[in-house]
Amino acid sequence: MDFKTSVSTVLRKYVVFSGRARRSEYWWYVLFEVIVSAVARLLDSGLFDTKSGSTGPIALIVALGLFLPSLAVTVRRLHDGGRSGWWILIGLIPLIGAVVLIVFLVKDSVPDNEHGPSPKGSTPAGFYGAGPEAPRPAV
Repeated sequence: MDFKTSVSTVLRKYVVFSGRARRSEYWWYVLFEVIVSAVARLLDSGLFDTKSGSTGPIALIVALGLFLPSLAVTVRRLHDGGRSGWWILIGLIPLIGAVVLIVFLVKDSVPDNEHGPSPKGSTPAGFYGAGPEAPRPAV
């Protein structure tokens, strides 16, 4: 999934907390959020007399606008790893919680689970890499 597709998917599903999100969808959206937040802070510092460390009105509006999509895609990403969306609350534990959450978000997808089929799709049977029973290609 590329940058544009990932961002549009997340913004379209901004309040969808069910289902799954691929790693690429999640991390492209995180990059988008970082870029948009940085631009908002730059605009705030140029247009308003914001002190260092304070949040200006543009950055605040951007943060509020990106909060729900960010929450939803994080829950869907946790679902993709076979975890409940409630694991997002572990991020509230200082330091340790953030590290554990990042580890969960970085891990690869698990096969079909209670949150739906793998968003990666499946390799048709008979193709190399389809599973242990798949025939090896002739050399």
